[in-house]
Amino acid sequence: MCGITGFIQWNRDLTQESELLVRMTDSLSNRGPDASGTWISNPCAFGHRRLSVMDPENGAQPMHALQGDTSYTVVYNGELYNAPELKKELLQRGHHFRTQCDTEVLLASYIEWGPACVDRFNGIFAFAIWDGGREQVFIARDRLGVKPLFYSNAKNILVFGSEPKALLIHPDVEAVVGPEGLAEVFIVGPARTPGHGVYSSLNELKPAHALIYNRNGIKTYAYWKLESQHHEHNLEETAAEVRSLLQDTLERQLASDVPVCSLLSGGLDSSALSALAVDYYNRTGQGQVSTYSVDYVDNAKHFQAHSFQPGADGPWIKRMVDELKTDHHWIEIENGELVHALTQAMLVRDLPGMADVDSSLYLFCKEIKKGATVAISGEAADEVFGGYPWFHREEMLNSGTFPWSVAPDMRAGLLSPDIREWIKPLEYLADRYSDAVAEVPLLDGETGKAAQMRVMSYLNITRFMPTLLDRKDRMSMGAGLEVRVPYCDHRLIQYAFNVPWEMKMTGGREKGILRKALEGVLPDDVLYRKKSPYPKTHNPQYLAAVKQQVLDILDDASSPILPLIDKAQIRKLASSSDASSNLPWFGQLMSGPQLFAYLTQINSWLRTYKVAIR
Repeated sequence: MCGITGFIQWNRDLTQESELLVRMTDSLSNRGPDASGTWISNPCAFGHRRLSVMDPENGAQPMHALQGDTSYTVVYNGELYNAPELKKELLQRGHHFRTQCDTEVLLASYIEWGPACVDRFNGIFAFAIWDGGREQVFIARDRLGVKPLFYSNAKNILVFGSEPKALLIHPDVEAVVGPEGLAEVFIVGPARTPGHGVYSSLNELKPAHALIYNRNGIKTYAYWKLESQHHEHNLEETAAEVRSLLQDTLERQLASDVPVCSLLSGGLDSSALSALAVDYYNRTGQGQVSTYSVDYVDNAKHFQAHSFQPGADGPWIKRMVDELKTDHHWIEIENGELVHALTQAMLVRDLPGMADVDSSLYLFCKEIKKGATVAISGEAADEVFGGYPWFHREEMLNSGTFPWSVAPDMRAGLLSPDIREWIKPLEYLADRYSDAVAEVPLLDGETGKAAQMRVMSYLNITRFMPTLLDRKDRMSMGAGLEVRVPYCDHRLIQYAFNVPWEMKMTGGREKGILRKALEGVLPDDVLYRKKSPYPKTHNPQYLAAVKQQVLDILDDASSPILPLIDKAQIRKLASSSDASSNLPWFGQLMSGPQLFAYLTQINSWLRTYKVAIR
């Protein structure tokens, strides 16, 4: 994986902007610690930071190609998992290749098929291609948004980058946040509305979208979307198809010229990927699979089971390590490290995020990076197969808002009256929820529970999944680690989206169809273990530390968050028993302690990025 950035400006000599381009490119050095490259040819400037995964010797970017008299240049972040098939077809069409990397395949695909090349790609990607013949830049992002891409089109300049930090270096992109941006942070966050960059001058290129920019202006369009179709397979056929798709995409994603490992929590999703990886390595003679798990020092002493986190992972991880005979690495994080890394996690994301859920993943990835460059993760299975509590609890299903964010009144009450009146957070949230529901591709004749669960599935895939994919990308790439997510294969997601809810719940269990598909792959006790989310710290010292941070912010008159919040309400919350509540206000993990950490991240973000509110 890599970091990309650049800008296109008509009628200006960009060769005078090489220092600016280098600074923008170097801001993404964590994403690409192995190499750096820049290229300027009026009216286009591209920058690239590289994490070498395939063909380290020959895959330097920006990469150039000449077809007749037309020149093409690409900067690319991602992996094409069907590159071998594409390369074979392109060779038959007369193309020649000098490298073994998928960057050259992607560029040749654009030369052959133009913007329609994205329809042929199976992978995770964000890329920009300068097309000298058409005098335009073509930018595209993968179907599920695994790889990030932001852009700005202020003052007739197109600026783009993998992360906001690169764009904010450009003098024409300002760190300004208006009422919509504040609403995104305080009532939608740590999620983001697709396409919203929070900063007023930034947009996100939505998943499954492409962008064309030329002298006539900018055009964005969707090249793929989820479709509702009648499901034709019976139970046995469906389970077989799910298993076949998952195995195919995992084996494609194990391809690498550098060490690959698997993240192992002992749950269904990661255990399945680890087991399939071990089987593949055994069949292909590639040796022992390395696995990694994360926990917190002394966490077992303080763990308290509750409905959102029913059990500890440790015994189940050991169960799978013993079963699979992997080379396992137990990573433990100190609570002091966790608190300290909250700021770094914010800097990696360029926005306040999932508090210690972010910082722990960042620290985890830093440790993994010492032994591997690529990791396989079970992210997204719960969105695709209906694993979260809100798929199954009536009060969450019928909440009338995003079911992973069911405390909007509490969150709005943390804002100062003036800010509440200006940004109208509850109205903003209601509008974003209505927009999301209106997008759902309904199926003719589908009513009742089936129709309700189609809406729920769509919301999870298009609104909650991007939040976790964004987290996974930023925290892992912040440590220079590439994480691949097999459950995000668009073929698997499209197929599973149309599996009827009753079939998804085979055996009366969440993710029942996935469990059935994995029979024989996992031991029965692991296969039918109740879902447990990513681990978080239960140490009361963490709550005490983040609560004190918030109180220190309230006592510092220079804190930039103060004009935005109701200080008395937050002090009251800090002194109440609700401060240690296990009832999440976002997702399954963000409860009382994470609320204080989130406020701390907001304050740090406002100060560090010198955010102007207007």
